[in-house]
Amino acid sequence: MSHGVRVDAATQITICCGQSEAMAATVFAVVEEGDEVVLLDPVYETYQSCIILAGGTPRYVSLNPPHWSLDFENLESAFGSKTKAIIINSPHNPTGKAFSTSELAKIATLCCKYDCLAITDEVYEHIIFDGREHVSIASFPGMQQRTIVTSSLSKTFSVTGWRIGWAVAPATISAAIGNIHVKMTDSAPAPFQEAALVALQSTTNFFTQLKQEYEERRDYVCEMLLQAGFSNFLKPEGSFFVFAELPKACPLNDVDYVAELIQGAGVAVVPGRGFFHQAADTVGQSTQFKDQSNTGEELSAEEVYDSNGATKFGELCIQNYTTRYIRVAFCKDMATLRAAKTAIQKHLALVDPDTGHKQHYSSQCSLDRPHFFT
Repeated sequence: MSHGVRVDAATQITICCGQSEAMAATVFAVVEEGDEVVLLDPVYETYQSCIILAGGTPRYVSLNPPHWSLDFENLESAFGSKTKAIIINSPHNPTGKAFSTSELAKIATLCCKYDCLAITDEVYEHIIFDGREHVSIASFPGMQQRTIVTSSLSKTFSVTGWRIGWAVAPATISAAIGNIHVKMTDSAPAPFQEAALVALQSTTNFFTQLKQEYEERRDYVCEMLLQAGFSNFLKPEGSFFVFAELPKACPLNDVDYVAELIQGAGVAVVPGRGFFHQAADTVGQSTQFKDQSNTGEELSAEEVYDSNGATKFGELCIQNYTTRYIRVAFCKDMATLRAAKTAIQKHLALVDPDTGHKQHYSSQCSLDRPHFFT
């Protein structure tokens, strides 16, 4: 591997139909009825489904906005005798956070202390910015024998339809993953596996250019959002997503905002609520927040958390800030992003600030082809 870990290709790698199948096969291979799996919330949607189908129970631990920091006391409180694994996605979808070496080291310590596995989703391993280097938790002391790394060609080489991914695991776990894999899909497409061999031998220059081109797009979209009134978001450290809180002045929730943007500007983004799982089993955070002055005023995430991601209140109460985020993808060509920016600017000029809706719709507004999808 390229992350400082040696593996035996014959016994430790399973080629799957994309990372999604690699994740599913991994969870089905290691999670049994009654096991608990720790997830860091907000979280990519498919992990929960795999855990539940395997008979396990997700335990959610909140990442705290705006920097999506992790409270390690809360994290440890989610571990116990039933914990089978923690799933780590870094760089992270949807927030764009890249977990630091120090954060990964603390997670590794908990895995060793509670004798559980780490399952990673590292599909954005080569899309990481500002001089950062991707670090896999498998490279930490004591972790290679308890880590299953999943990844794929899809994001790095822009071939999401090829469905070539892999799971790298200790030999005994890898054998179990392989047995699950052949019963689900039998094999990944052979011609694309041949092409993958060529892609994986790309020169360093390819990966350097990849980062540079995505950094350019990231910076462009962040500036676009600032000009559109967004201010509370993490500048992505990796991946190709910006996870932005709606402006305070916006009266709409995420779903209504997305619908308005599609109808009014022909631009499609994703409502953030689908990534949050603020249920009763979420550790370290209640479902909603409420103004401590008992006025009932809604609080934004910026008002609930300080600059370090710590809560400003001793007790957490009511306002569901999880309906105030959108995910914007910048894995598009620059012409598409420029068109989206122009369309959004024209739309905002016609929006009624009191309602958040366009005051009138032009017959020129096309719903047939939004400028960019996420």
